Amino acid sequence: MIRAQNISKSFGDKSVLRGVSADFKPGQVNFIIGRSGSGKSVLTKCLVGLLEVDAGTVTYAGKTADRDFTAMSSRERESVRHEIGMLFQGGALFDSMTVRENVMFPLTMFSDMTPVQMEQRVLDCLTRVELGDAGDLFPAEISGGMQKRVALARAIVMRPRFLFCDEPNSGLDPQTAIVIDNLIRELTHEYNTTTVVVSHDMNSVIEIGEHIHFVHDGQILWTGDSEGILRAELPALEDFVYASDLMKDVRKKMLSDG
Repeated sequence: MIRAQNISKSFGDKSVLRGVSADFKPGQVNFIIGRSGSGKSVLTKCLVGLLEVDAGTVTYAGKTADRDFTAMSSRERESVRHEIGMLFQGGALFDSMTVRENVMFPLTMFSDMTPVQMEQRVLDCLTRVELGDAGDLFPAEISGGMQKRVALARAIVMRPRFLFCDEPNSGLDPQTAIVIDNLIRELTHEYNTTTVVVSHDMNSVIEIGEHIHFVHDGQILWTGDSEGILRAELPALEDFVYASDLMKDVRKKMLSDG
């Protein structure tokens, strides 16, 4: 569980977040959605400590007690960050490293595993994303979809309790996007991870969104699941959800079916 309570953040005279409160549930795929400039990216950066909040608290569940992340020193936050996996929008793989070395990198930096143990963990994670035979290849030698799966393997190699995914389907074809969505959902359930996905992709939201927060003008206007979002009667949310022709067709079908 990650809990944001009354988060506020401003840049100069511009108020970006205004009293945002939200729970992100363990073992579920939690989405943060909203238009560009709505505040969702700032909220995510506040959750992981890349930005300091002006007011409010961010709490991470611990094994024995909740931890107030906003009150921690930089050194104290390291223990929480070791429990966080990040899937970046562009993958952020190291071009000069092989697939195996990319996935192993967090282990060499933050674990006390032996080389044999690290090799086995890397193989397990690559196998989990169906790339067990790609370890000796370099990022430039594999497709964009494969690169994203390597990045996902790296994000889970430390067995994180919390997983953040920034636009995981950006730049991917629809079929590959479905593969990434399914992997995120499966890994979330398998490891009971608190997964937070920032996305504009309504297909992903509908397919794997289990707990969704809609951010609009610096506030959370709606929270619910993928079924509820299609029937929510909120103009700002409707404009966002049904912006694409595909979702407009979904709406027409819903209305015709009663």
